Formats: sequence, structure tokens, C-alpha cells
Amino acid sequence: MLHTFTKAGCASAVAALLMTVATASAPAAEVTTKTVVDRLQIQDLITRYYNNFGRENAENFADFYAEGAELILGERHFKGKDGILEAYGRGPAKEGQPPRPPRPARYSFIVTISNPLIVVDGNSASAELVFTEFEIEKQGDAPKVIVQGKEYARFTKVKGIWRYAVRQIKSGTEPPLGWKP
Repeated sequence: MLHTFTKAGCASAVAALLMTVATASAPAAEVTTKTVVDRLQIQDLITRYYNNFGRENAENFADFYAEGAELILGERHFKGKDGILEAYGRGPAKEGQPPRPPRPARYSFIVTISNPLIVVDGNSASAELVFTEFEIEKQGDAPKVIVQGKEYARFTKVKGIWRYAVRQIKSGTEPPLGWKP
């Protein structure tokens, strides 16, 4: 079940963030209590999404997306909730397609996120961040970095709750063509 922030629960976080933003040296978009709460809600959505990876009983990835949303993994595009489930090997089986092989056995798989830049504009928003995947094959092994890349995302507010509209995963340093935060 997806959770949402309450205004009361965000009060101290909002105050701390406002103080941080007020002392930043680079100019930023207008900061209001509403945009700070929206940013926190979006960051919570992103964090819970990434915490799903490697979990036995993960939340349904498609529930993080708005209807008609798109997930872009490199050059592959997955549209709608069924497409997103397919991207994670949890969608309905396609006729004539062999079943997906089982995931490799491993002790731990963790994905961390960093450097989130979230820009809110009314009921839409964008975010870009860095993600790093770590794997530990067996207990006692050192973690290995599997991959590092960037996420570029657009969000929409649906019935007061933020959802992914477009989520694009890309390697390298260049943003997607036409990307503007």
C-alpha cells in the first residue's frame, strides 16, 4: 500500500529544508511550504520505489505510475501498467514467449539513490537523480557495484497523490534529448 505524507508530519522537515534553501548560494525555483511538501512527497515516492528492488514481497511497481505512464529502460519503452509490469518480469505471459529465467540467488541486492533534483510546477514535476545498484552474493562478501546510472522522470499529481508519468533510466552523462528539469 502506498503511503502519503501529512502536513503535520512534514512540519520539521519543511522548516529544515526552508532554512537550507534560504542559505543556498545558487538561485532556485520559488520555494513555498507547498512546493517543499510536494518535493518531499515525490522524494518519498522515489525512495519507496527504489526500496522495492531486491525485496521478497515488494509493492507492485505499476502502482507507482499514473494510468498511461511510460517506463524507458535504455532503448526499450514500456507503456501503461501492464507494460511496466512486463519490464519487471511480473506482467502477463505473452503467447509464444519463453518464461523469464529465475533471478539469481544472492544474499543482498540494494539500490541507493543520490543527488535528487526535484522541480515542482503545480500538479506536474520533474526529477533527475543518480542510482547505484549493489549486490552481495553471500553473507560476509563485500558489496559489489553492479551498475550506476541516472533517472530522469516526470510526475503528475493524481487525486492529490504524486505518480510517475514518465521514468527514463539512462547511462552516461548526457540527459535525454530535450530534457529540461
